Amino acid sequence: MNEVKKERNPLATEKTEKLMIRFAIPAIISMLVSSLYNIVDQIFIGQGVGMLGNAATNIAFPISIICTATALLLGIGSASNYNLESGAGNQEKACRIVGTGLSMLVACGIIIAGIVLVFLDPLLKIFGVTPEVLPYAQDYTGITAWGIPFLILTTGGNHLIRADRSPAYSMACMLTGAILNTILDPLFIFGFHLGIRGAAWATVIGQVISGLLVILYFCRFRKMELAGEMLMPRGKYLKAVMSLGVAACINQISMAAVQITMNNTLRSYGAVSVYGTDIPLACVGVISKVNMVFMAICIGLSQGCQPIWGFNYGAGSYGRVRETYYKAFRTSLAIGILFFLCFQFFPRQLVSIFGTGSEEYFHFAERYFRIFMFMTFMNGIQPMSSGFFTSIGKAKLGIAVSLTRQVIFLLPLILIFPLFMGIDGVMYAGPIADGAAALVAVTCAVREIRLMKRLESEG
Repeated sequence: MNEVKKERNPLATEKTEKLMIRFAIPAIISMLVSSLYNIVDQIFIGQGVGMLGNAATNIAFPISIICTATALLLGIGSASNYNLESGAGNQEKACRIVGTGLSMLVACGIIIAGIVLVFLDPLLKIFGVTPEVLPYAQDYTGITAWGIPFLILTTGGNHLIRADRSPAYSMACMLTGAILNTILDPLFIFGFHLGIRGAAWATVIGQVISGLLVILYFCRFRKMELAGEMLMPRGKYLKAVMSLGVAACINQISMAAVQITMNNTLRSYGAVSVYGTDIPLACVGVISKVNMVFMAICIGLSQGCQPIWGFNYGAGSYGRVRETYYKAFRTSLAIGILFFLCFQFFPRQLVSIFGTGSEEYFHFAERYFRIFMFMTFMNGIQPMSSGFFTSIGKAKLGIAVSLTRQVIFLLPLILIFPLFMGIDGVMYAGPIADGAAALVAVTCAVREIRLMKRLESEG
C-alpha cells in the first residue's frame, strides 16, 4: 500500500526542482502577503499619522507575533504530521490530525482575542509603551484584536491547505485579504480621516475575508477525506501536533520576548541618549517590518519544502530529502546576500518609505540597519533548517535550533551589551547572535544528513 501511494503521489516522483517551485513560490508569496498586513499599515500610518503611529504599531507587534506563534504551533504541527503519516500510508490518521488542528486554531483564536481585549492596557505597558504613544497603541490594538481569530485560522489553515496539495489556493487566501487591506488603508486613513483607527479596521476586514476563504476550502474544495466527527479534538493527536509545531511556535514566542525586551531597553537607554525614547521605538518598528520581508521569503521557502521533506522522509526516500535541503540552503543564502546589500547600501531610502522624521531619526535608522542587520546574508539558514528538522519529525532538534538566535544568543546580549555600550549595545548584539545561530544550524543539519546517508546504506 505504501509503494502504491508513493507511485501516485507527485511528492515521491516529480523532480525536486519542480516541486520546490510548485510549493515554495506560493508559500513565499503567502508569507509575503501576511507580512504586508503589517508593512502596508506601517507605510500608510507613517505617511498619515507620523512617527508616533509607527511607534504604536511596534508596540502592538508582539501580539501579532503571539498570534503567528499559535497558528504555526497548530498549523505546521498538523501539516508536518499529515505529510509524515500520508507518506507512511496512514491516511485516516493523517486526516484526524488535521481535524484536531483546525478545531484548535479556531478555539485558540477566540481565547487570545478575548485576553487582548480584556487586558489591553496592562499588555501595552508590558510591551514598552510610552505616554505619548499610548493612545495610538490603544486604538490600533483594541481594534485589530477583533481580527485575531481570523488571522490565526488563516495563518495556520494555509499550512494545511498546502499539505493538501493546494498551494495556489493557499496563496489566494492570503493575497485576497492583503489586496483588500491595501485598498482600504488609504481610503480609511485619508479618505474617511480615521487615522490609525482606519488602518486597524482595514487590517481586520482583510483578515476576515482571508479566514472565510480558508473555511470555504475545507467545506467545499479539500482533497483529503475530512469528516465532521474528525473535527473533535483528540488528546493523542493534539500531542502529536504540538510535538512537531512547537519549534516554529517557540521561534515566534522568542521573537516576541526579544521584541518586548528590546522595546523596554530602547526606551530606557534612549532616554539618556541624543535620540530620546520615541525615535528608537519608531525606527526599530520600521526596520523590523522591512526585515519581515526577508524572513517571510526564507520561512516561506522552508514551508514550501515541508511537504517534500516530510513525505519523502516518511517514505524512506532520504536522497530526495537531502537534495531538497541542499537546494533550499543555496536559495536562502542567495536571498540573504541580496537583502544584505540592500540593507547596507540603501538604509535611508528604505526607511523613507515609511514616512519622514528628524535627522536624528534617520541617523539612528541608518546605523541600526548597517550594524544590527550585518549578518543578514546568513540569517535565512537558521529558520530554514529549523523547519527542515520539524518536517522530518526531529521535534527536539527543531526546538533547539529555534531557540538559538532569539533566546540563547540575542536576548542575553541585548541585556548585557547596553550596560557597557549604551543604546549602541542593542545594535551590536544582532550580528553576533545571527552568526552563532547560523553556525549551530549548519552543524546540526550536517549531522542529520550524515545520519540519513547511513540509514540509506543500511537499508
